[in-house]
Amino acid sequence: MPAVVDLENLRADVDAAVTRHLDALTAQLSAIYPDATPMTQQAAALLGGGKRLRAAFAYWSFRAHGGAPTGPEREATVRTGAALELFQAAALLHDDVMDASDTRRGLPTAHRAFEARHAGSGWAGESWRFGESVAILLGDLCLIAAQREIAEALAPLPAERGGAVRSAFDAMQSEVIVGQYLDVLVQAQPWGVDPAADEVRARAVVRAKSASYSVRQPLVLGALLAGASPEQVATIDAVGLPLGEAFQLRDDVLGVFGDPEVLGKPAGDDLREGKRTVLAARTMAAGDGDQRALLTERLGDPDLTDDDIAALREVVVATGALDGVERLIDELAGSAYAALAAADLADPGKGVLLELARAAVDRAA
Repeated sequence: MPAVVDLENLRADVDAAVTRHLDALTAQLSAIYPDATPMTQQAAALLGGGKRLRAAFAYWSFRAHGGAPTGPEREATVRTGAALELFQAAALLHDDVMDASDTRRGLPTAHRAFEARHAGSGWAGESWRFGESVAILLGDLCLIAAQREIAEALAPLPAERGGAVRSAFDAMQSEVIVGQYLDVLVQAQPWGVDPAADEVRARAVVRAKSASYSVRQPLVLGALLAGASPEQVATIDAVGLPLGEAFQLRDDVLGVFGDPEVLGKPAGDDLREGKRTVLAARTMAAGDGDQRALLTERLGDPDLTDDDIAALREVVVATGALDGVERLIDELAGSAYAALAAADLADPGKGVLLELARAAVDRAA
């Protein structure tokens, strides 16, 4: 994936746009109160480790729909990619608090970093509460930064085109928040009684929380930035949803079976967090009494040992759940690849989008 994202200097240009925004934000925070600058330092650490996948989907959709490799529209697309990265940072910061995650991209999560800062300084109050409070505020700050960046990105465009892009960007944000709520709701609701219904709910979370803003909406944004017709936008939208779902299902598989050195988080972390994924629902549906009892008892136990993780993985494999989800990923991705190949799109954008699509699904992190 890195080689694809680097084409036409995209990664460097998006990185530069994100850095410019963070530098300006740091100066603003420093002028308000110098002790606030650790917030943007933490944001920079998080934003420095991303794949730039969302920005790449937006940019190459723009190119595939006739967008030029130079000029003001190209700059607007790069900056829209930066806005997507800032929005993702906001979502990750809040998500890590809700999931009580310890690591992100091989580093301590923001709430853990600020918790450690509080404890190491000997400040008053509870360190964990301080850490979570600052991480929530930092997520809000990144969300505001995303709004600024998208507004500045679209300002030079014709009003109608800029308005269409902004409407899609805003719809994406609302959809993600609803998806986050659904995720919290699913974690709280009874689970395991009706595995088929559990899978329906899990896939609804995938579509709203991840598939939309990871793949579908970036593709739509790129098309709109290029001035695509409603029919072209509908075509690329139809590609984005199954591809985005396949992308997230791959994440769910990696969350159980991935290499921690590659993922940047402990092995089996999704099992410790008790994620109610499609993989978990299918394991519950196909398991015998003992297997279901083990999953019910241990899924969501933060104290799972490596041996416990290995035992749960064995159940996932033995029930056929892993093979079933892999087949589902193949079906969803295959339909997206076919639709993308058949779409009336311009090269080199079309070819790069096909590479990106495959890289998004066939990955180890």
